[in-house]
Amino acid sequence: MLRIENVPRPSPGVGQVLVKVAATSVNLSDWETLRGSPMYSRIGGPRFPARRILGSDIAGWVDAVGPTVTRFRPGDAVYGDNLALKGGFAEYAIAPESALAPKPPALTFAEASTIPQAGVIARQGTDGATAGQRVLINGAGGGSGSFAIQLAKRLGAEVTGVDNADKLDFMRSVGADKVIDYRSEDFTRSGPYDLILDLVAHRSVFAYRRALAPGGRYRCVGGSVRALLRVLTIGSVIGRLTHRRLGVLAVKEGPTHFEPVAELCAAGDLRIHIDRTFTLDQVPQALAWVGEGHALGKVIVSVN
Repeated sequence: MLRIENVPRPSPGVGQVLVKVAATSVNLSDWETLRGSPMYSRIGGPRFPARRILGSDIAGWVDAVGPTVTRFRPGDAVYGDNLALKGGFAEYAIAPESALAPKPPALTFAEASTIPQAGVIARQGTDGATAGQRVLINGAGGGSGSFAIQLAKRLGAEVTGVDNADKLDFMRSVGADKVIDYRSEDFTRSGPYDLILDLVAHRSVFAYRRALAPGGRYRCVGGSVRALLRVLTIGSVIGRLTHRRLGVLAVKEGPTHFEPVAELCAAGDLRIHIDRTFTLDQVPQALAWVGEGHALGKVIVSVN
């Protein structure tokens, strides 16, 4: 149950920045935290009083800074992934100085807010792909997926995108060479692939292994707890025995990791796809649009 409340304007503490939010992008992690599923999404979720307001990928202006903050001053345009504190679906949010970076002038606040989480997952998930390799991205029609398709293509890979039938044309428009509707075709029987980035893991490790070429790599981020545990345990063993690598992508956060993606977007080398923009009072609809799998690319909540 979500509702709008009037709450006191927060004050930044040591090493913190108060951001007047202009836009916050919606991530699948927001929907998962709201619902408390998978189980790991309950950690630090809205049931903790200090984190009752969701929204982590924020962009806006610095309104005030706390003690020891040296990189920013009031009026600076910033963006970042405020995953630790959240609070982006509000007019003001507190964020650690270390989570923020100066917003590139070439990007709007809405565009900048799409990058910190989705862009990093896509960049790290496709890292190591090379020209001529076959890359498959499961869940390619969403925010991270649309970035991942483009990044893999920039590396010269042949990319297959997997999602529901309503997203096939979108994945092609982003650059996918081949597309698969997971409801009518089993992508684990369509390979073999040199790299699989799975954004919605729920299949067995034996199916993933079957889809990999010898020496291939499978990386998942997100998905059911059962699937992730199987990849970490059984998948690791099966991978070593069959000369394949199956593992969970440990996403590294922070400006060092999302600024390179923003630079590509600002230069026009990477396109940002914003599906819909919602207002602050429409946050429930925005979350449902992403969580129920309708979004083509990124969804934005425009705050100011």
